[in-house]
Amino acid sequence: MDMSFDFQPGQIVSLEHDDQNLYAEVIQVVVSRQLCWVRPLLLVTHTPEIPTITDLRDGSDLLWPGELFRPALDTEVITFLGQLLAKEPKSELDTTATSKLHQFIHQLWQAYQERVRSAEC
Repeated sequence: MDMSFDFQPGQIVSLEHDDQNLYAEVIQVVVSRQLCWVRPLLLVTHTPEIPTITDLRDGSDLLWPGELFRPALDTEVITFLGQLLAKEPKSELDTTATSKLHQFIHQLWQAYQERVRSAEC
């Protein structure tokens, strides 16, 4: 059984690509389509210095292939979430955060498609 179908609503999951992690809350698992409906929380860009955290709490939900998610460990995400929760909520998602999310999703989707194509050969 695929691990993604063990996800529970409210669970924090991660999508990884290059030096970035998207952390999101599971809303629902759509088993029949092998998709996860998630609500993005934050995008972490790992740098040699301090990781950059982009707040995505007011952004759009995603419906994404469940196989690409992994459960996020409490120890890896608690510091990032603590930093976000310490800030006042923003009235709306800024355009920089939106474009970072779109760029991350685009790059991850391209890498996923390439992996699927190479597996078919």
